[in-house]
Amino acid sequence: MLKKIILTGANGQLGKSYIKLLLENDYKVVAVDINTDQLAEFGTDLEVTKLDITDPIAVNQLFNEHSDVYGLINNAGIGVFTPFEDRTAEEFMDVVKVNLLGTFLMCQGAIKRMKLRSEGKIVNIGSIYGVVSSDPRIYGNSRRNNSEVYSISKAGIIQLTKYLATHFGHVNIQTNSISPGGVYNRQSDDFVRNYESKTPMNRMANPEDLHSTLLFLLSASSNYVNGQNIVVDGGFTSW
Repeated sequence: MLKKIILTGANGQLGKSYIKLLLENDYKVVAVDINTDQLAEFGTDLEVTKLDITDPIAVNQLFNEHSDVYGLINNAGIGVFTPFEDRTAEEFMDVVKVNLLGTFLMCQGAIKRMKLRSEGKIVNIGSIYGVVSSDPRIYGNSRRNNSEVYSISKAGIIQLTKYLATHFGHVNIQTNSISPGGVYNRQSDDFVRNYESKTPMNRMANPEDLHSTLLFLLSASSNYVNGQNIVVDGGFTSW
């Protein structure tokens, strides 16, 4: 029987890359997103669920339907790009709700089911900006300055990872996080040039750069790896 992985944020750049990777490695994938318009390309190999991960009732129903979940990848996340001085409370809370509350609810739902089988893998997607502050010099005139609330939410996800690892490791559930560096997605030339100048490997990440770490954390090879935040950033945070 194929092991079942639930993946949130499935409709985005990284989500679609992870889907392809997981299907190629013989996992059964349940792709979750509030918008699923880009997932038809995977055909019947993929189970698609349109879902708001901040809705506790909907999340609970998801896990009732997939109580045999083996792995959870919390990839859903949003940001906000207005200047700090103009940030509204609504914008702030929107990011917190999706990035933190959504991740919490998904972890809670998964752990309740994983405990029954004493087996499970949770991989939370953090960010280098949950580890270090963003550098405003990188962003120049791109109008996409990283927000304080995005960094706060990603730091919270990393800490949630450690909490879950220490509280549920004894029932054979390993919880870890991956914190990617900047992933190339047609950003402005100015931004890319500035970002690459701060990266020892002199390039931005591609989605494929994260694949081996993700597969490792879902596999039996990581059965004694728990509570770790693995930074995959080409050395960006090593300066």
